[in-house]
Amino acid sequence: MSDREAEALVAVQTALVRPPVVHVARLLSLFGEHSAGWLLLGVAGAAVDRHRRPEWTVAATSVVAAHAASIVVKRVVRRRRPHHAEVQVLAGTPSKLSFPSSHASSTTAAAVAYGALTNRPLVPLLVPPMMVSRLVLGVHYPTDVLAGAVLGAVVARGVRRVVWGRR
Repeated sequence: MSDREAEALVAVQTALVRPPVVHVARLLSLFGEHSAGWLLLGVAGAAVDRHRRPEWTVAATSVVAAHAASIVVKRVVRRRRPHHAEVQVLAGTPSKLSFPSSHASSTTAAAVAYGALTNRPLVPLLVPPMMVSRLVLGVHYPTDVLAGAVLGAVVARGVRRVVWGRR
């Protein structure tokens, strides 16, 4: 970790770590764990919107694909989670690896894919809170969440293009 990243992470925690914020961050963490919450929303969309069930299925698949891609990158890069004396780690994690953030990847993929289906700009609504929550909890560096968001967007768009072409 660079000193700048440590300083940025400490600054975020200094500004935001308060009981209500940590509570919301933990809820977001639970919802995004292994992309389960986003996957369930895609399954619900497919169940409710029968006319566009194939589109919802592809969108949900992109969420899973983004999560899987982040796991592959984590295993290649092998960057350790924050371990600075001033960083508070406020949540458990299933892995000691941090780059990229799987939560940011699957959240961004969901926002891109589900936003395209609902004709709503979900990225600015969903992605920043998830990214900040990972910093608040002290389980990712800023570049982890940024890289995760980029990866999620690329995977969501890539899955859509592979399955549906340019439409």
